[in-house]
Amino acid sequence: MRKWTCSDSAGGASRHAQLLAGLIQQLGQPRFRSLLLESLQPLVPAASFSVYRTGHPSVPQLYLSGSLGVPDTTQDCWRAYLSGPHLHDRTLIGETVQEAQSMLCHLTAREVPAEHRARVYEAHGVAERVSVVRARDDGLFAVNFYRHQHQRPFSDAQVADFEALAPALMALACKHVDLAGPPVAAEESVALEAQRLRALQPALTPRELEVCVRLLRGMTYDGIASDLGLSVPSVKTYRNRAFDRLGIHFRNELYALVLHPQARLQ
Repeated sequence: MRKWTCSDSAGGASRHAQLLAGLIQQLGQPRFRSLLLESLQPLVPAASFSVYRTGHPSVPQLYLSGSLGVPDTTQDCWRAYLSGPHLHDRTLIGETVQEAQSMLCHLTAREVPAEHRARVYEAHGVAERVSVVRARDDGLFAVNFYRHQHQRPFSDAQVADFEALAPALMALACKHVDLAGPPVAAEESVALEAQRLRALQPALTPRELEVCVRLLRGMTYDGIASDLGLSVPSVKTYRNRAFDRLGIHFRNELYALVLHPQARLQ
């Protein structure tokens, strides 16, 4: 795995400018999501991408994701990431990165810790990643592009092209998220998780479901209490009641139930 800081002066070729011009025109619009991956194909032929926030003190949040030429499993990858690997992920953290400075990261699946590799990369056919990451006061904001197993490895020239574009891609992704507001995909994911939990245990009360869904989003008890207007002891009471109904004891078991509901039936 290689990590290095990128200079805002890198690159500037006309093909880069043309790519960025198209993205700028779609800022804040639904088309930006698909165009971000499509536009990069001639330079960095990734099969999927994600834009998310993670790291202390943030609540993990997936803002954008999508695939091209392969089934879109990016939402499943995100849920798998939240099932445990995000708690120990250090691939996006650099010792020298400061707020407002971008860091580049390039790694292959074999360089990812075992749990993370098995649940996210190997389970969904992901082989390699290039990322640009920026530290902000609400955590780490990351723009990631993934090569899948059926594709050739990224070449040095492709990684260099990504480096040249990285500062602009980071700025565009941040601005799009600000303009577009809450991601629809995230709202759909929350509804799907609540639906799966209700199917597993119809006796769950609405408040128990609300607490469980927020636990699945990686929120702390303090964060859930603030979000729902409850005290922390009340949040823990609803959690305990829900866990009793579901027959589990720990948060990672809750992740497993939602990610692999069929296992409960075996």
